[in-house]
Amino acid sequence: MKYQYDCVVLGTGNAGLCAAISAVQSGCDASRVLVIEKAPIEWAGGNSYFTAGAFRTYHGGMQDLLPVVKKVEKDQARLDRMEMDPYTKEQFAEDILRLGGRRSNMALVNTVVGDSREVVSWLAEDIGVRYVFSTHRQAYETDGKLKFWGGVVLAVQDGGKGLVKDLMDKANALGIQFKWGTSVVGLVLEGGACIRGIKIIGASDSSKEDIINTRAVIMACGGYEANEDMRAKYLGPGWRRAHVRGTPYNKGDGFKLVLDLPPNLRPQLVGDWAGCHSTCWDFNSPEDRGTRDITHAYTKSGYPLGLMVNSQGRRYVDEGADFRNYTYAIYGRATMAQPGGFAFQIWDKKGKEMLRVEEYGDDVTQKIEASSVEELAEMLTKEGLVDSAAFLETVEEYNEAVGAFQKEFPQHSFDPAAKDGLGTQSSTHSLAIPKSNWARTLDKAPFVAVKITCGITFTFGGLPIDPVTAAVLKPDGQKIDGLFCTGEMVGDLYWGNYPGGSGLTAGAAFGRRAGKEVGRLANTSSNL
Repeated sequence: MKYQYDCVVLGTGNAGLCAAISAVQSGCDASRVLVIEKAPIEWAGGNSYFTAGAFRTYHGGMQDLLPVVKKVEKDQARLDRMEMDPYTKEQFAEDILRLGGRRSNMALVNTVVGDSREVVSWLAEDIGVRYVFSTHRQAYETDGKLKFWGGVVLAVQDGGKGLVKDLMDKANALGIQFKWGTSVVGLVLEGGACIRGIKIIGASDSSKEDIINTRAVIMACGGYEANEDMRAKYLGPGWRRAHVRGTPYNKGDGFKLVLDLPPNLRPQLVGDWAGCHSTCWDFNSPEDRGTRDITHAYTKSGYPLGLMVNSQGRRYVDEGADFRNYTYAIYGRATMAQPGGFAFQIWDKKGKEMLRVEEYGDDVTQKIEASSVEELAEMLTKEGLVDSAAFLETVEEYNEAVGAFQKEFPQHSFDPAAKDGLGTQSSTHSLAIPKSNWARTLDKAPFVAVKITCGITFTFGGLPIDPVTAAVLKPDGQKIDGLFCTGEMVGDLYWGNYPGGSGLTAGAAFGRRAGKEVGRLANTSSNL
């Protein structure tokens, strides 16, 4: 059989574009690699566009990574101020495992971790992705030094916008083909055992169904986070009110495609289908989609510097349990569970001065500012605070606990770039919910609050894949001929939580592997 394409990729996010580029680099003719996107071109990039562009990788320190950032990082004085500890393969794997309750598929973890360093070099050197050292998000200045924390040191210049631009520029330069505004409504089988095409409907004529024949299909079309009904089914009814952080087009379409396959091919749904990446998100953001100019800036991740209280005036999480990029993906869920599905982040002058402008600038969020805690409580009652007396009691008890801890343990001092142990639990005072690190009194005016809700980023449940080729697996564990999967659709990698920056890395790693395998098939198949 003569195929129209060597490969069809579904989705224009990081994972899909990496797969398409890898396929061409591995032997496919670019004119025979087609990327199909459900969204119009104005929404190119899927959820990747809405990220901060962080990539987690193991590394040996700054000298190891300088070749990756050399296109942008040319200021030696700035580089000289950086302090960056090595981050090993073992640390990376352990971060995924510990945050997921040790339920993650170890073969998938090993692929992501093992490929990560080579992948960022490939993206930088072969594709032209403009990496920087992420001092704006992953470092604090202490004693004149920019000290990194949380295991992530790399990001793309201009975040997800920059990443999508760099990938699209490379794909277009190679001559890869694109179809925009096109829905895939079915997979085409050959002999009842192989995937050899797709059924599509174009935006211009929804009544016309066409078939595209291809040797392989790579699904990179996202999870179901923008599908209100699927969120309610798998995450719970309360998730209907979650705000969608990214593209409104990730509705679980890829899962529908595979569930329509015959039983001998239909893969099992694996992984954490009740779990997702969800963050503290600006309450005043749009509900059903992200904003392409603001993108990730609606994230509100400054909570380790202050407190979070619900509408009843009570704290509900340990704001200092771990570095932000190990807790931010679960604190959206915790916020969703509060009465009314919202809460308030609060700081005094000390915390306010450390908030990132990109998330808390006046042009991004509405801040409520007061000259006293009592005034702040009164102002918050107009924003949904039900029990102002409980709010005042919460702050008072917290301040007393912090003071008692500092008196009993004077050796601890505030260090935002380390888990400093500056907490709230002492022999005389103990909070029901501790703050384990970065606990400082809220006692310096002005006092500031921001109203937050839950923003859902991506879902964790997905499809089983071969960790070497990213081929989708049949119920018997064998690979489906002609069907591959990468990005958010991969299941059994993340459970409950994830380490920040590992999602883009995983999408690129499995996308690259899928592209390599498709290239190998194109070179060896007698049908082409």
